[in-house]
Amino acid sequence: MGTQRPILGATPRRWLEYLIAILLGNAIYYFSLFPHLPDSLRHQGFTMDWGVAVDFVVCVAVYGLIRLGSSL
Repeated sequence: MGTQRPILGATPRRWLEYLIAILLGNAIYYFSLFPHLPDSLRHQGFTMDWGVAVDFVVCVAVYGLIRLGSSL
């Protein structure tokens, strides 16, 4: 009971960390950064643009903070 079975190579705890990082990262991007970014860095719907890259970097940074916090 103490061992968690991997799902697609990751434990349920890791999947939860991924989900939290994505949700918090998107919230930070859209509610805090988006209004202040120039048009070239704003995500424009269903296209690949620099806004997607900025959003991705924010999500990765949040995930890094989650991992850092869980290792302390």
